[in-house]
Amino acid sequence: MISQSFIQELLSRVDVVDVIERDVPLRKAGTNFTACCPFHSEKTPSFTVSPTKQFYHCFGCGAHGSAIGFAMEYNGMSFVEAVNDLAARVGLQVPAQPAEFPSGTGGSGSKPGLPQSIQQGKEASSRDLLEVMDVAARFYREQLRHSESAVAYLRQRGLTGKTAAHFGIGYAPSGWQNLGGAFSGYEAKVQKNLLVEAGLAIENADGNCYDRFRDRIMFPILNLKGTIAGFGGRILAQGEPKYLNSPETPLFQKGRELYNLFAARRAIREAGRVIVVEGYMDVVALFQHGIEYAVAALGTATTPFHVQKLLRQTDDVVFCFDGDSAGRKAAWRALEDSLAQLGDGKSISFLFLPEGEDPDSYVRNFGKEAFEELLKQTVPLSVFLFRELSARVDLKTSEGRAKLVQDAKPLLAKVIAPGLALMLLKKLAEISGLSQRELEDLLKIRRVSASVSRERAPRPKPASPYRWLLQVLLYDSTYIGKLDRELLTQDEEYDEEVAALAALVEFIDTHPNTGGNTAIPSATAYFHDSPHRMLLEKAESQTLAWDSGINVEAEFAGAMARLHEMRRKQRMTKLHSKSLSTLTPEEKQELQRVVVS
Repeated sequence: MISQSFIQELLSRVDVVDVIERDVPLRKAGTNFTACCPFHSEKTPSFTVSPTKQFYHCFGCGAHGSAIGFAMEYNGMSFVEAVNDLAARVGLQVPAQPAEFPSGTGGSGSKPGLPQSIQQGKEASSRDLLEVMDVAARFYREQLRHSESAVAYLRQRGLTGKTAAHFGIGYAPSGWQNLGGAFSGYEAKVQKNLLVEAGLAIENADGNCYDRFRDRIMFPILNLKGTIAGFGGRILAQGEPKYLNSPETPLFQKGRELYNLFAARRAIREAGRVIVVEGYMDVVALFQHGIEYAVAALGTATTPFHVQKLLRQTDDVVFCFDGDSAGRKAAWRALEDSLAQLGDGKSISFLFLPEGEDPDSYVRNFGKEAFEELLKQTVPLSVFLFRELSARVDLKTSEGRAKLVQDAKPLLAKVIAPGLALMLLKKLAEISGLSQRELEDLLKIRRVSASVSRERAPRPKPASPYRWLLQVLLYDSTYIGKLDRELLTQDEEYDEEVAALAALVEFIDTHPNTGGNTAIPSATAYFHDSPHRMLLEKAESQTLAWDSGINVEAEFAGAMARLHEMRRKQRMTKLHSKSLSTLTPEEKQELQRVVVS
């Protein structure tokens, strides 16, 4: 919704080094700057900032982006917030945005707020659905301001208006067809398809459509890009389910998202740990009492994807559960999903609250200091593992100890961290009365040495010419004029790279003023929400070494030569696959030329 011309102007005015150095001390290293990465724990600097290319890249965790990307990642801002913040620093005025709630039609016949592809009757893309979610979130926030019952409920739960605004909390009114009013003036079929695909409405067997969320407090769920992927709704009156999440959509998979992770990243880094709780209100209450490094699973058990995301943010993860049997079952599931994700140097522990308490009630009743005091009583994963296994058997008998060993076997097999695996094996030996070697033989545990792993590792696939061309254009977009576009056709082996290259070429074509080095930050900002983002960021990071001296012309010429050769071989294979009698005279002449060349 912010023009690319403005983004280009903004990124030409700000210096990524200045932006990052406000929060992270940088040290000069040749033509670049380095630091310990602010996005994950490390002792040796792997975070590099390029003043000539105007982007940052961490070779440890893969964090990558422009000045806008850093403002989003480090400060927990949305894209628009980051643009506004940087624009204010350099005295630029961000162009006015469209009205918050679309209604009617514009003078030119367009419909404000609705993506162009939807206006034209095309299938909604992920970007279209994200815009729809933003409109819905604004609608829910507006409805909260007009609902006395919803405001009274939040006040009764101890929430302030400031906290509600921080989390973007809203209200879905009772009734069956309220949300459609935020998209009034659009064709009924387009509106229905849009809301159903976004998971905001349900279509019944008769083809009629009704709101999924009704009479519920609404919690927007942001992904790690800071965009709204789904919603969680807490019912006001009595009824089931108490909490209702968005369904699985192209934007939202609840087994991969964590509530508040995007906004809490800075607090997590500063605290050096993250607390995982069970409910939205637990997160909100802890935040209001000054504990800002809490996240929640979305009404489902913790998954390996959750654990992976958390361990990328911090080395210390604390799962907080109620102290009852349900809480311990949830903790055990979290433990099982964590074993294969843990590396040496990482810590996962469990906090069990007193009976009858949850994080929300405990922090409201006893305060921040009392809750943080409880964090000193967490149970390490290794202790919880053997405590639970031991409670299931009679350790006084040989049969009980044998069952303990068998129960531990599949769990220990998941552990890939060599140091942790060894410590767990020693602890099992101590409890079972067997020696470590006896256990290794019994459980058939064989640790592959690092040298053997290296010998057996497959050789990396050489970079394709498409990847070379991506790097060249990201390094210097003026090579677009020398590109033979007839060669950029479909290639099954490199579909993803061809698509990314085509998207980058289109970007440079439509933004000719980027020119040379300025294409780098403009492109990364443009593709921040694109399926090609990761590939482009990886290709861009590989150009960091080019500043030390590389013949870009030779790189480009080599890529084009190899691409020509690939196309020649592909064409030759296709012609050879035909029988001679079916070849046209033109194809026979072409085959002779291809073979000779």
